[in-house]
Amino acid sequence: MIRVMTIEDYDGVYALWKKIKGFGIRSIDDSREGVERFLKRNPTTSVVAVRDGRIVGSILCGHDGRRGCLYHVCVDEKYRRQGIGRDMVVFAMKALKEEKINKVSLIAFTKNDIGNAFWNTIGWTERLDLNYYDFTLNEANITAFNEQ
Repeated sequence: MIRVMTIEDYDGVYALWKKIKGFGIRSIDDSREGVERFLKRNPTTSVVAVRDGRIVGSILCGHDGRRGCLYHVCVDEKYRRQGIGRDMVVFAMKALKEEKINKVSLIAFTKNDIGNAFWNTIGWTERLDLNYYDFTLNEANITAFNEQ
């Protein structure tokens, strides 16, 4: 089952994030409070996949009124290659379209071979014509990568 994510899903989603090798979890943004803030701003667009009574996939999805963005797209390794990732992306994109959002973007780490192959397979376009820039406003928001 694919459905809208709520803050009640946080523990299951966080447990899933901790299982994904190479996954980056931010100390502030990905805390319960950070995710709750994100979900309050974007109440209908984030997604979870539930199988066998537990969360096996998730996407944080939001928009700024102009462009949507997918964050933390992941599926438990045991449940991959079953269409769950694609179904979650379609669900999130339909939710964005209902909110009159016409373009969606995402960021995938260059070392994320599995993720990059997934995005290419389902028809997303890698942009080579622009540069991506970041500016950190809060140095306390540290990203830790799962090394499992």
